[in-house]
Amino acid sequence: MNLILYLSITLFTFILMEGITWATHRYVMHGFLWYLHEDHHQPHGSLFEKNDAFFLIFAVPSWLCIMLGLQHGNYIAASIGFGIAMYGLAYFLVHDVIIHQRFKWFTRSSNVYVRTIRWAHKMHHKHMGKEHGESFGMLYVAKKYWEKVKADKVRKVF
Repeated sequence: MNLILYLSITLFTFILMEGITWATHRYVMHGFLWYLHEDHHQPHGSLFEKNDAFFLIFAVPSWLCIMLGLQHGNYIAASIGFGIAMYGLAYFLVHDVIIHQRFKWFTRSSNVYVRTIRWAHKMHHKHMGKEHGESFGMLYVAKKYWEKVKADKVRKVF
């Protein structure tokens, strides 16, 4: 019974992280910490960027929840930490590998979801400054981006 509770907390935390990440991206990265995020919106040709520091903003609480939760038998805290860590892994795979292709593991995909998240992110990056941004999420994509990708697919058929 407890295992189901802890797995549910982990899954709930993973889902909640999309909203937390959206808000952090919108109000922190495009707000008072723009100086760390700015190089992510500028072409630079480097594998690493100041923006990568945000990894620590999420990794440290995750690590602390897991470590302290397991040390003290607080499996709810550990479950929260595992949910944050799972989202971090998903973020790395989706954002850095699939979208930005910082690692050339997957360079082409005809999958509609992959094409949609890449299009939404492209629309986010068309704004070089911190103002007038759009599409701040990562896994959840607004309906207008789905419609654009589906319409493009239909046009390619004809």
